Amino acid sequence: MDLESLIDPDIRPLLAEFGDFRLTPDNLAAMRSRPIVQPVPLSDEVERVDHVVPGPKGAPDVVVRVHRPRGATGPLPCVYSIHGGGYVMGSYTGDDVRFDSWCLRHRCIGVSVEYRLAPETPYPGPLEDCYAGLAWVHEHTEELGVDPARTGIMGASAGGGLAAGLALLARDRGVLPVAFQLLIYPMLDDRQTSPSSRVEAPIWNPAANEFGWRSYLGPLYGTDDTPPYAAASRATDLSGLPPGYVMVGTIDGFHDEDVDYALRLNQAGVPTELHVYAGAPHGFDNMMTGAPVAKRARRAMNEWLERRLHATDAAPPSTMRSR
Repeated sequence: MDLESLIDPDIRPLLAEFGDFRLTPDNLAAMRSRPIVQPVPLSDEVERVDHVVPGPKGAPDVVVRVHRPRGATGPLPCVYSIHGGGYVMGSYTGDDVRFDSWCLRHRCIGVSVEYRLAPETPYPGPLEDCYAGLAWVHEHTEELGVDPARTGIMGASAGGGLAAGLALLARDRGVLPVAFQLLIYPMLDDRQTSPSSRVEAPIWNPAANEFGWRSYLGPLYGTDDTPPYAAASRATDLSGLPPGYVMVGTIDGFHDEDVDYALRLNQAGVPTELHVYAGAPHGFDNMMTGAPVAKRARRAMNEWLERRLHATDAAPPSTMRSR
């Protein structure tokens, strides 16, 4: 297959600026210091406040950053965001630009969580950090001006995988309501057996993908013992989850697993939109922002998010149950 010819022609010249994330134990520190996207000036109309909140039992505290439109009064809908980075890189500061736009556009509050990274902290540590941060939001809705009935979760790449796992965990623990799950090219399947997962796709190739999963799963990697909370594609019961949105490009190693997950969500009775963008690689909406396909993707995402946050006929938070 001539992969080059399948890449969107507006994306093709932009890819040279990024290259692949060829991660190894030896270069991980250097890759962590490399900015995924260049920083841009932030608006004074959005205030950003960091909070140190209780972490999982027996674990360190967790830092969350609360973004809100300056001068806004609640209760406002809330988007709880989990950053990407293959489970081994990234920071909650990567959400600053996104919430600089969303807080004003959607009149909402954004919360970004700084979870511990693998391989220093493998599963379940990062996921439990994300759960602890979401629990803190729900425990402080009045103080934060958050509407708990309109609080959903989102994530991109590994953050999307963590968001999908968090949705499953919240459903099964039956304590925290989740209004929606916005999954942007999520990293869902540790088995890497689909055709797209074996293609030398740009940005995030099979070697980087394996490194990320090995780091996150630790001794679970390559076994049948990986729980669905760690790799959501392994979940056999997707019923009772919050409404979903799944976005991925066709030149993305996660294409097959993401399409399959969206289809199975709908088959389980979970209203889910699936958006597939021809010729788009991993990270295209965030890393190649000027390309027409990236603009189309952001427009569709914003339209769906606006309906979830503000439509009067939006579905209630997911039905929760204890198991």
